[in-house]
Amino acid sequence: MDVMPLLLLVAGSAAIAAAARRTPVPAPLLLVAAGLAVSYMPGVPDYTLDPHVVLPLILPPLLHTAATDSSYLDLRAQLRPVAMLSVGYVLFATFVVGWAVYVIVPDMPLTAALVFGAVVAPPDAVAATAVARRVGLPSRITTILQGESLLNDATAITAYRVALAAAVGEGATWAGGIGEFLLAAIGGVVVGLVLMAPIHWLRTHVKEALLQNTLSLLIPFVAYAVAEQLHASGVLAVVVVALYLGHRAWEVDFATRLQEEAVWKMVAFVLESAVFALIGLQLPVVLRGLGEYEGVEAAWYAVAVFLVVVAARFVWVYPATFLPRLMSARIREREGQLTWKGPFVIAWAGMRGVVSLAIAFSIPLTLHDGEPFPQRNLILFLTFTTVIGTLVVQGLTLPPLIRLLKFPGRDTQAETLAEANAQAQASRAAERRLDELLADERNALPAPLADRLRTVLERRRNAVWERLGQANPVTGESVDDTYRRLSREMISAEREVFVRLRDGRYIDDEMLRTLLRRLDLEEAAAFREAT
Repeated sequence: MDVMPLLLLVAGSAAIAAAARRTPVPAPLLLVAAGLAVSYMPGVPDYTLDPHVVLPLILPPLLHTAATDSSYLDLRAQLRPVAMLSVGYVLFATFVVGWAVYVIVPDMPLTAALVFGAVVAPPDAVAATAVARRVGLPSRITTILQGESLLNDATAITAYRVALAAAVGEGATWAGGIGEFLLAAIGGVVVGLVLMAPIHWLRTHVKEALLQNTLSLLIPFVAYAVAEQLHASGVLAVVVVALYLGHRAWEVDFATRLQEEAVWKMVAFVLESAVFALIGLQLPVVLRGLGEYEGVEAAWYAVAVFLVVVAARFVWVYPATFLPRLMSARIREREGQLTWKGPFVIAWAGMRGVVSLAIAFSIPLTLHDGEPFPQRNLILFLTFTTVIGTLVVQGLTLPPLIRLLKFPGRDTQAETLAEANAQAQASRAAERRLDELLADERNALPAPLADRLRTVLERRRNAVWERLGQANPVTGESVDDTYRRLSREMISAEREVFVRLRDGRYIDDEMLRTLLRRLDLEEAAAFREAT
C-alpha cells in the first residue's frame, strides 16, 4: 500500500489549517478551497471518500472530542431546540428536499430522491461552531449548534437506511421504518448508558500513562462498534458516553486530564483538517462519473437543490422556535426572551460536510434486481455541490452576518467576578481543610512549609481579583500576569541548568527527563492559569 498520498494529505491539510489561523478565513473554508485547487494538479492521486473508513473510523473520534468539550448541563437546558433540529429538522429536510428533487429532476424515482434528501439533511456544525468561536456568538446559540451536530448524524443515517431499503427493493414500510428508527435511537442511547459507567471506572482506576491514553483513544471506537453490532446508532452511543465522561472528568487524575487533552486536541486537529481537504479533493471523482448530466443542466439542478436546502432550514427553524413558545408559558419562562436574530443565525449556519459525502458514496451501484441505482452519479454530484455551496456561501457570509446583527458581547467583567467569587469559596474550603489536616499530628509540617501552602492558596485566590485591578503602567500586565511571567522565566533558567548538567555528564538522560517533566507540569499549570 502506498502511504505517500496519505502522508501528503495529513501534512498538507495540517499546514493549511495552521496558516488559516493567520487569516480572516475560517480553516474549513480554506481547506476546501485548497482541496479544490489541488484536485486537478498533475500527479495528484484520486482521494475517494470511503464510507467504510469515514463512518466507523473518522466520525467517532470527532464526535467524541466534540461531546467531551460540550456541556451536559447546557445541552440539557437547550434540549427542546436541539431535539427539534437534530431530529425534527433532519426528518423534515429529508422529505422536503427529497420531494423537491423528485419534482426538479426528470425520471428521478421518489425513493431515490428521498435517499438524497436523507444524505444532505444533516448540517455539519463543525464549520459553524468554528466560525462561532471566532466571532463570539452567544453561548446559547453555540450550544444549540453543537448539540445539533452531535445528534443529527444519527437521525440522518437511520433515515438514509430506511429510504435506501425502499429504493433498492427491500419492501420497506412506514411501520418498519419507524420501528428501525426507534430501535437505532433507543438502542444507541441504551448502549451508551450501559458502557459509560464501566468506562469511567476504568479511567479512574488505570494509573499507567500509556494505558490511560490507549483507553482514551479506544473509547469512541468501542462505543460505536458495539452499538452498530447490535443494529443501534453508533453515533448516539459515542455521544452519550462522551457527554458522561466529560461531565465526570473532574474525578480523573489531573495528569490523565492533561495528557488526554493534548492527545485529543491533536487528533481532532488532524482529522478535521484532513476531512475538509478531502471534501475539495472529491471534485474529479464526482465529475468523472456524472455521465449524461453535464453543463447547464447539471448546474441548474445544483443551484435549485442548494436553494431548496437553504430555504427548507428557514422554513423549519422559525416555526420550531416560536410556535412552542406561543403555546406554552412554561417554555417561554424557561427559555427567556428571544428575538428573530438567533433563529436567523441558526438557520443560516446549516453548512453540510463530510458525513453527507460519506453517506452518498455508500449508495450501492445496483438495486436488488441487478439494475443500476437510479441517478446515483447525479446524487453524488448534487451532494458534492450542496456541501461545497453551503460551506462557501454560508461559511463566508456567516461572520459578517453575525457582526451585522450585533449580538451582545460577553460581559468579561461579570465573568471575572463570578470566577473570583467561585475561587474565594473554594479557597475558604481549602483553608478549613488545611487547618483540619495540620491539627492532626500525623500531618505535622515545619512552619515554613505550612506557610508555603497557605501562600500558594492565597495567591490563587487573589489572582482573579487582580485581573480587575490596576495594570502595570510600564508593561500593561496585572500583578498576576507578571508573577506568571517571572515564574516561567525562572523555570526556563532551571531547565537550562539541567541540560547543561546532562551535557557535562553530571546527570544522565533518565534523570534529566524526570526533572524536566516536573518543570513541565509546573509550567503547564502556570499556562492554564493564564488562559
